[in-house]
Order: sequence, then structure tokens, then C-alpha cells
Amino acid sequence: MNEHDERHPHHIDLVAVAKQVATQEGFVVDFAPEARDAAGVHAPTRDPADVRDDRQLLWSSIDNRESTDLDQVEVSERLPDGSIRVRIGIADVDVFVPKGSPIDRHAGVNTTSLYAGVATFPMLPDDLSSGATSLLPDVDRLAVVTDFTVAPDGAIVASDVYRARLRNHAKLVYEDVGAWLDRRGEPPPEVAKNAALGDQLLMQEEVARRLRKRRIEHGALQLETAEARAVAKNGEVVSLTLVDHNRGRDIIEDLMIAANGVTARFLEERKFASLRRVVRVPKRWDRIVEVAAGRGTKLPAEPNAVALSEFLREQHDSDPKHFTDLSLSIVKLLGPGEYAVADPSSPEGHFGLAVDDYAHSTAPNRRFGDLVTQRLLKAAASKQPTPYTVPELREVSAHCTDMENHARKFERTMRKVAAATFLSRRIGEKFDAIVTGVSPKGTFVRLVSPPAEGRVVRGEQGLDVGDTLRVELVATEPTRGFIDFVRA
Repeated sequence: MNEHDERHPHHIDLVAVAKQVATQEGFVVDFAPEARDAAGVHAPTRDPADVRDDRQLLWSSIDNRESTDLDQVEVSERLPDGSIRVRIGIADVDVFVPKGSPIDRHAGVNTTSLYAGVATFPMLPDDLSSGATSLLPDVDRLAVVTDFTVAPDGAIVASDVYRARLRNHAKLVYEDVGAWLDRRGEPPPEVAKNAALGDQLLMQEEVARRLRKRRIEHGALQLETAEARAVAKNGEVVSLTLVDHNRGRDIIEDLMIAANGVTARFLEERKFASLRRVVRVPKRWDRIVEVAAGRGTKLPAEPNAVALSEFLREQHDSDPKHFTDLSLSIVKLLGPGEYAVADPSSPEGHFGLAVDDYAHSTAPNRRFGDLVTQRLLKAAASKQPTPYTVPELREVSAHCTDMENHARKFERTMRKVAAATFLSRRIGEKFDAIVTGVSPKGTFVRLVSPPAEGRVVRGEQGLDVGDTLRVELVATEPTRGFIDFVRA
């Protein structure tokens, strides 16, 4: 056995691999000098007249512990009629990244930040995304605020979008907030020092539950997918872990979905063409029907979101232990989302799209489509002409969809590279797995633990997405991210 035997691999420079894979997928991983010099672009020294002063409000953020590119903050207020007013402050990235500037052109090429676990390639330079535009605690920042009121039944009864200067009073962490809300942990230090902040979190969770309940009643899908990530130490992968879903993440997810709907309708009401996020009718509905039948539920022969939503709710309540695996199967069968242009001047408007109003707007530091939407919102709010023509938006839409597909391939490849590196010393072991993909390229599975994905190279006949099975690990090739299994 030599040092290159894949069961005992030599050291692999995972950062170099990540750069190579990103480049192969069409991303520019290094900023050109003119784009890197973000310090040359400054926000105005005096706020325009349409910028409100909201610094007195008790804004806070909930994010990953290690995150420094903070896009959003939240604050809420209970009204006399039982409604809750929510304000979502989104970092004003546009003021530092003007349309057509060198850094905007770079962002327009990549369209998204890339996260590989062992390396991150941000859409904007760190001194912007983690500095001047980031809604870091205890500093004043410009923001675009999405303001909406949620009735007790979950209906949004009033909404607005405006510019403001604000201050983040507490950077909270998903896991800490989730543990506290579940009564599994002490209150986060910021909450322990400020009871009003705890009241804010409880109110935000209440409004999130209202919104979620109403969405599900109208056919929204209740899915819980577990995101796998590599844990690296000194450049070596030491474990693979799943990012746990918790009540802290639920709050942000539900509030951001609501904010994205509000911004889409805000632009539509002002006759602005805009970018929308859509999921087309699933091409593999027949397989979704089979999966449901295997669990004792008969779904309609034609795609029906309300029926699927009800099936998922029942499964979540009756078998929560295996719901993540079911969710993964349904997500794979639904297919990825894409960007589309809603043009109120066309005969179809947005009504030709397959879902309700939804415009990505809450992460302009990390997604180019959100930055474009932010520019549209600022123009609409100040009654200025649109900064984008419909042809320009269509070009942005197509490119964002294309690069998002490449980003998924990059992140999937890097998960496989990390997983193959980690599993190389476990050849011959057996694992429980779920089928995640079947195509002419092969049959693919994800292990239950550790959460690694690979290809079944023998015994795959008759398998389909959603099937569970036992597999044996027979080979790995870390530099290419290959993991091979046989049916055990």
C-alpha cells in the first residue's frame, strides 16, 4: 500500500480544490483591482430627505455564529387590535455599489456568494459585505425597510417600503435563540441583559407562526431539509454535520418569506417590472404520488399544492423522526427554483408564473438578484423611474438562474470532496441511505449518518428517489469528490 492509496489519502489542499472547482463552474474567485478597491465608493455624508431615523427602535439580528455579512435586522410592535407590526431592515448595499460600477459588474458575473465550508468566495469584497454594508451591532447603518402588519389570522393587512438609518442592538445566534425558545438553554446574554429584547423574540416567533399557518392553509409546503456541512480544522475535514433546524431559524425564514412577498406586491402596485422567484409545476409529480402512496396517502393524479401540503403536514405530525428524509425526497422531485421577470405591461403580467408573488430581496450582500430588487424598491419608493428595462431584467434573470445552478454544482462538489476525504478511511463499512437522484448518469444516495452523498455502482436497478436502503462503501476519490457504494 502506498501513500496515494485512497483509503489513506495524502494531504489535500481543499482551498485550492475549491478555487479550481469554482473556476470550472464559471465563477471569478479573485476581485480585479478596480473591483477590490471598494473603499473608493462611499455612502453620502448626509442622509437624503427620504431616509427616516429609526435608530431608536430595538432592532436585532439572528444569524449564524460566525456570520459577519449581516443582511437583515428585525423589530416588531403589538397593536391594540391584536395585529403585530413587523419591520425588516435590509442592508442598503446599493448606496455603496452603484449600478454599472466595477464592483457591480463583478457581482453581476458571479451573482452569488459561494460557501464551501473550507472556503468562502463572497460576491462583494469583505470590506463591504462584512464591513461598510453589514448591519453589525452598535453601529449606524443605512437600510431599506420592509414594513408590514400581520393580523391574528396571519393575513398581511398593511405594508410599506422605505429607507431608514438604523442600529442593530444585538447580534443573536440561531442555536442560542432556538435553545432558549425550546427551554433547553439559558437566555442569550443579550436577552439576559435586556428583557425587552426577549419580548421582541417571543413576539417575532408569534407572528412567524401566524404567517406559517396561513401559508400552509393556502398550499405552501412544510419541508424540513437538513443541510450538510464539513467541519474543518487546520485544513483537514474532521467531521460532517447537519445544520439543525430550530425555532430561531424558523423565525427568520418565515419573516423573510413575508418580506419577499411584500416587496413583490409593492413593485407590482407601482407598475414596476421585477425579478420573481418561481418553482414550476413539478415534472416528477407521478413519483411524488408514488411516495405518498407508499405512506398510505392518495394524491391527485395532477399536481395539487394543497393536497401535497396536507400530506406533508400529516407526515410531519405522525413521523417527525423521518420527516427530514421525506422532505429531501420531495425537494429533489419538485426541482430547483428559478428567476423570472414579472412585467405588468405585458398581457400576462405575473399571472403566467406558477407561484404567488415572491421576489428575493433580503440578501443584497450575497445575491445579485436581491441587489437588483433593492434598486427597484428604492426607485419605486422615491417615485423615480425604474433603473432597469424589461430586457435588462430578462438578461439578469437568465444569468442569475444559470449561475445559481452552477453554484449548486460547486457546493455539491465541495460537499462530496470533503465527504470523500472524511470517508476514505472507512472503506468496507455499511450505512443506511436514501436515494436522492436517478438519472442516466447514475443512481445517487445520501447516507443518514454521516450525511455524505455518493453513487451506487452495483445493485442500483429498480431504485428511485425516496427509497431507503443499506449500502456498503467500496471506493473514494477525494480530489474529484467521488464516493462509490454498492447495495448491501
